[in-house]
Amino acid sequence: MGADAEKAEPLSGLQPGQRGRILAIDVGGANKGRIMEMGFTVGTVIEVVRFAPLGDPMEFKVRGAHVSLRKADAAGVRVQRI
Repeated sequence: MGADAEKAEPLSGLQPGQRGRILAIDVGGANKGRIMEMGFTVGTVIEVVRFAPLGDPMEFKVRGAHVSLRKADAAGVRVQRI
């Protein structure tokens, strides 16, 4: 296991105001393509903006745009906190 993989954590584990760099996208099926089309690609820096009132979905700032993603899908995006 590489040094980056050891530092990887799920995007869903970050709190509002925290940022991370995407290391991998481990989401199955058509959701992976949809997530990548929204700007979630390896190497991209992403910031957690807020959670919905009941905690799901989460809002992120990706490449200058605000995007919402379900917590279950965010759990499949692996990031390194920065």
